[in-house]
Parts: sequence; C-alpha cells; structure tokens
Amino acid sequence: MAFGRRESVGVVRRAQEFLWPRMGWRRYFRYLRFRVVRLPGSPHTIAAGFACGAALSFTPLFGFHFGLAALLAWIIGGNIVAAIIGTGVGNPWTFPFIGFWIHKLGSWILGSETTIQLNFNFTVFFDNFLDVFWPMLVGGLPMAIIIWPIAYYASRYVVRTYQTRRRTHLERVALRRARAAARRRRRETVKERAAARRQRRAAVTEKSVSS
Repeated sequence: MAFGRRESVGVVRRAQEFLWPRMGWRRYFRYLRFRVVRLPGSPHTIAAGFACGAALSFTPLFGFHFGLAALLAWIIGGNIVAAIIGTGVGNPWTFPFIGFWIHKLGSWILGSETTIQLNFNFTVFFDNFLDVFWPMLVGGLPMAIIIWPIAYYASRYVVRTYQTRRRTHLERVALRRARAAARRRRRETVKERAAARRQRRAAVTEKSVSS
C-alpha cells in the first residue's frame, strides 16, 4: 500500500495508544475539535450530533454509546459522525469521574446509599450489576439531559466561529485571485494593444516605402 503504515501495529500498542495517546491528551482533544469543526454540515446539525455523543457518555450503557449516539443523532437530524466523535468525552480517563458522580447522584435520587466501594473496573461493575448499574442509570439520565444543551451550545459556537472565519478567509482568497486575474487581463490587453500599434506602424511604413 502506498500510504499504509510501514509497520503493523499490534494489539498491545493499540491499547496503549487508546489509554494514553502518543500525541498527548491535549493534542488529542485539539485533534477531536479539529475533526468536529471540519465536518460538512451546518453548525446546528454538527452541534446536535456532538451533543448526542457527549450526553450518552454520561450513561452506564458501556459498549452501546456509539450505536445509541448515532441513532439519536439520526432521529433528531444531527450529524452522525459528530455524534460518534462526541462519545470521546467518555474515555478511560474521564469514565471513573463520570461513573463515580452518576452513581452517587443516582443513589441520592433513589434514597438508598450503597455500601459498595466502586473501583470502576468492569469486574466490580458486572459482579454487582444491578446494585451498580441501576443507580448509575438513574443518575446518568438527568446528567445526560443537562450535558446535552451545554455540549450543543458550546460546540455550535465553536463550529459557527470556525465556519465564519473559514468563509471569510475563502472570500478574501477568492477576491485576491480575482484581482490578480484582472491585473493579468489588463497586462495582456496592454500587450495586445501595443502589438496592434506596432503592426499598424509597420504597415504604414511598408506602404510608404512601396509608394
């Protein structure tokens, strides 16, 4: 392959890059932002899709975030790719904090404080599925409702600002190119007129010599 990887990446290396991106988390989130603002579509559709992914990251539906975010974005007319990117809000570094908060919130709503010490590994999650999942679901749903408008308006502002600046930049580039083309046409017109004058003078000179 002309543009493929020179070396194959193993499963361990992929897992390491997933847990700790080689580019660093700051550049990773800048990369996600770049991917979102460059998506085709209006600021509303992109922001709506991104908000779906971000909101579903605050639910304990692990393994279903991609599919549910894409489905929800499709239902409301949002950008599906932006929804999938939005699920990146929930990652191995943010899930422990998200899980801890929605579990505590759900336990408070249900009025039944649990005695389970959550270490936020999948063993604890599945071994105590009902005791852990139900409070997290109860706490995650209101958090998802709160996160959706926050993510929507924030991402819409970012996308709209980027698209406005890009549109302005493209208009300036088009104007510069139009002016450069007009200058070239003027120079060509001047050259053509000068050549025509030389031809007329040459014709007059030839006529006078022959007479």
